[in-house]
Amino acid sequence: MSVQTAVEIKFSKELLAFIEDWKEKPGNLIMVLHKVQEEFGFVPRQAAIKVSDLLEVPLAKVYGVMTFYHFFKSTKPGKYNIQVCMGTACYLKGGEDLLQELETVLGIGINQVTEDGMFSYESVRCVGCCGLAPVMVAGGEVFGKLTKDSIPQIIANLKKLG
Repeated sequence: MSVQTAVEIKFSKELLAFIEDWKEKPGNLIMVLHKVQEEFGFVPRQAAIKVSDLLEVPLAKVYGVMTFYHFFKSTKPGKYNIQVCMGTACYLKGGEDLLQELETVLGIGINQVTEDGMFSYESVRCVGCCGLAPVMVAGGEVFGKLTKDSIPQIIANLKKLG
């Protein structure tokens, strides 16, 4: 069933051992894809092909899982992948305004990456901080009770971090 790849991708020994441990277990594909994304930050096409080979499942099934679950990314996100909560509370308190301001400040659309590779942003369902609505997560930090006017300073601070 091997699919030849134009570019070979190298899995770590730990990832290969993880795949071997999960190979015969129910739900293995989702668990393996989580581990691949943890290692690379996304699931490159070559990695999806390799997972297909190692688990002996059709590549279409791998992509079926990846596209069904919004958690999986098939393109490399920016160094700072900003997540804007669009759960009910955040949506009602201005989450959409945050997305529009990010588009203006960064000059990119949702799920795109800035030319320098520093930033990307996405809409997520809920980050579990409803009392702080609207909420955004960036650089591992939760920002709550935001307004669109807060966005430029947050981006400037992240740029300073590099």
